[in-house]
Amino acid sequence: MTDGSPLAVAMEEEESTAMAMEVEESPSPSIAPRDPPKIQRLEESVVNRIAAGEVIQRPVSAVKELVENSLDADSTSISVTVKDGGLKLIQVSDDGHGIRREDLPILCERHTTSKLSKYEDLFSLSSMGFRGEALASMTYVAHVTVTTITKGQIHGHRVSYRDGVMEHEPKACAAVKGTQIMVENLFYNMIARRKTLQNSADDYGKIVDLLSRMAIHHNNVSFSCRKHGAVKADVHSVVSSSRLDSIRSVYGVSVAKSLIKVEVSSGESSGCAFDMEGFVSNSNYVAKKTILVLFINDRLVECSALKRAVEIVYAATLPKASKPFVYMSINLPREHVDINIHPTKKEVSLLNQEIMIDMIQSEVELKLRNTNDTRTFQEQKVEYIQSTLKSSKSDTPVSPLPSGQKTPKVPVHKMVRTDSSDPAGRLHAFLQPKPHNLPDTVSSLSAVRSSIRQRRNPKETADLSSVQELLSGIDSCYHPGLLETVRNCTYVGMADDVFALVQYQTHLYLANVVNLSKELMYQQTLRRFAHFNAIQLSDPAPLSELILLALQEEDLDPENNEKDHLKERIAEMNTELLMEKVEMLEEYFSVFIDSDGNLSRLPVILDQYTPDMDRVPEFLLCLGNDVEWEDEKACFQGVSAAIGNFYAMHPPLLPNPSGDGVRFYTKTNEKSSQENPALGGNVEMESVLDQDLLSDAETAWAQREWSIQHVLFPSMRLFLKPPASMASNGTFVKVASLEKLYKIFERC
Repeated sequence: MTDGSPLAVAMEEEESTAMAMEVEESPSPSIAPRDPPKIQRLEESVVNRIAAGEVIQRPVSAVKELVENSLDADSTSISVTVKDGGLKLIQVSDDGHGIRREDLPILCERHTTSKLSKYEDLFSLSSMGFRGEALASMTYVAHVTVTTITKGQIHGHRVSYRDGVMEHEPKACAAVKGTQIMVENLFYNMIARRKTLQNSADDYGKIVDLLSRMAIHHNNVSFSCRKHGAVKADVHSVVSSSRLDSIRSVYGVSVAKSLIKVEVSSGESSGCAFDMEGFVSNSNYVAKKTILVLFINDRLVECSALKRAVEIVYAATLPKASKPFVYMSINLPREHVDINIHPTKKEVSLLNQEIMIDMIQSEVELKLRNTNDTRTFQEQKVEYIQSTLKSSKSDTPVSPLPSGQKTPKVPVHKMVRTDSSDPAGRLHAFLQPKPHNLPDTVSSLSAVRSSIRQRRNPKETADLSSVQELLSGIDSCYHPGLLETVRNCTYVGMADDVFALVQYQTHLYLANVVNLSKELMYQQTLRRFAHFNAIQLSDPAPLSELILLALQEEDLDPENNEKDHLKERIAEMNTELLMEKVEMLEEYFSVFIDSDGNLSRLPVILDQYTPDMDRVPEFLLCLGNDVEWEDEKACFQGVSAAIGNFYAMHPPLLPNPSGDGVRFYTKTNEKSSQENPALGGNVEMESVLDQDLLSDAETAWAQREWSIQHVLFPSMRLFLKPPASMASNGTFVKVASLEKLYKIFERC
C-alpha cells in the first residue's frame, strides 16, 4: 500500500516497469537447460524379475530347464504334466538322486549350482545346466513347490519358494524316489507376457515337440508328457537299445522307415576334431517343414547355419525342394564349445564351425545321391459324389470287364451289406410304420442334395484375418480317418434320441448326431461368414422377454420369487449389450434386431433346415453371457459356436411319443357312474390321450429324423471336417465289426 504521494507513486511505477523488463528478457521455460538424470541402483527384486524374463521366456523354457535338471540327476524316468499350456501348471517328476535336506534353503537362490565352482569349470562341463538361474527365475515369476527324497531317507521334504527364498521350513512328507517340481501360475506378475501367451494349444505343442526331441536322443530314459487330467499321454517313450527305435516310437513308423544313417568323423589333422552320427530322410519322405533335431555334446541346441546347409543339399538333390527330417548328435572337445552365449542355452558357439558344416553337408549330399535310385509314390483315391439316387439294380448298367479277366472275388467277411446311396434296407424300413401325420413337405433326397450343392462354400469370404485363422484351424486339425468315415458312411437309422447307427465299410458305429450337427453348423457359420440368407420371423420377438424366459427355464426353483428382480436385471443388461452389437450381428451373421429391441431375422445355415424355435431364448442368453466381445477372433468364434449350438439337431423339447414316452401325453378324466345313486355315484378315473399334443410331438420327432437322414448326413459328406477330438470324446463308438462277427458265427 502506498500513501498516495507523488513521490511514492513514481517509485511504484518505476519498480513495475523494471519487473516487466526482467520478464521479457528472461528465457522461455521450455528451453531451460535440463540437469543430467541421476543414475540409481535398481532394487534387487526388479533386477531379478528382469533376469527371470530373459531366462524363462515362455512355458517351454521352464520345462526344458527342469527336464535338463532331471537328466543331470541320473534319472531313468521323467514325467511331465501340463495345464493350460503351462501357464497354470507345469509338473516335472523324476526318479533321480534327489536333493539333500541341507541344500533346500539355497536351492532357488540365483547363481547357486552344483555343476561348477570356478569359472574355468565352464570349459569342461558335462552336465546340462550350469548358470544357476533357472529355478531362481521361476520363483520370481511363478509359485514353485519342490518335493524330494534322497537315497536312504525314510521320508521326503516339501518346500515352497517365492522370490528366490523359502516361504517356510521344509516339511516332512511321503515321497517317491527322486524329485517333483511344480510350477504354478507362471507369469502371474507379468501381465503383458501372460496376455501374449493365451493360446495354450501353441505352447503345449512346443512342450510336446521338446520332449519328443529329448526322447529320441536320451533313449536310456523313458519320457512321458500329458495334459492335466488326460488319461492318454501325448508323448510316451520307453527305454530302447537303438536310436532308430526311439525315433519310431516317437515320430512313427513312416518317418523311421524313410531314414538313412550318416556318420562323419574328423581328427585334429583336418583342423576340426569332431564326431557326428545321425539319420537323415531319403527321397520317399515328404513333409511341409524341415525338422532338425540337433544335439551337441548331449545338449539340445539350434544351429541356423547347419539347418540352411542341409536344406540347400535337399533342394539341389531332390525335386520340389523336399523338406527333410534330420537327427544329428555331434561330439567335440568341450573346450571347443562356448555354451554361455544365450540365457536359455539354446544356442552355442563352435570353434571352426564353417569347416564342420562343410564336412557334414558333403556327407549328407553323398548319402542322398547314393540312395536316390528309387522312389515310392502313394496312390491317391479319387472320390466322386453322386448327385442323384442310385437307380434300381435292373436299370444299372454293368460296365464290362476287359477280356480274359474275371470279377474279383470278395471274401465273405469283407462284403459290405449296404450302400450309402441306396436307402433300401435301412433300419427304419424294418421297424413299425411311421405316423400317418408326417409333414407333406418332404421332398426327394436328390432334390435336397442338389439344393445343398448349389449353396456350397462361397468363394468370397469376408477378408478378416481372424476368420481366416479360425478356418485355417479347422482345415489343419481335422482327423483324416474320421473324414474318410463321414464322407463314405451309410445312414442306417436312429438308435435312440441322440445316437444314429451308421455303417462304414464292414464296421457299424454309433454316431452322436448332436455333436456332429453342432460342429457342422459351427463350421458352416464360419464358411458362410457375412454371406447368409435369412429366415424372416412372422412375429418379431422382444429380446428382454426371450432372455427372461431362458433365465426362468434355467431356474431350478421356479416357485422362489426372490430372484425375479435379479433375473430382470440380467435380462436388461444382456438386452443392452446385444443392442450395442446389432450392426455387427446383422452384417456378419444376419441376426437382425430392430431399434425397438425385437428379434426379427435369423441366418440360414443349411438349406432345407429350420432350427427349433423353442431354443431361441437359450440362444440369445448364450450370446449375451458366453461371447467375449472385446477380442475380435474370440468374438467371432463365440458367436459362431452359439449359432452352431442353436442350430444343432437337439432332441425336441416335447418327449418322444414312441414306446414308454406316450405316458407323458395321458390325462385323467373323472367319469360318474349311476350304479349306486344312494351313495351319490362312484367316480372312476379314465386315462385318455391328449391327441393335439401327441400329434405335435409325433410331427416334431418325425421331422427331426427326416432332417438327420436327408439334410444332416448329406451335408456332412460335403462340408464337415471332423476335428481330432471327435475320435476320443464319444462322438463315434464302434459297436460291431463284420469280420469279428463272421468269426463268431463261424465257430458256432
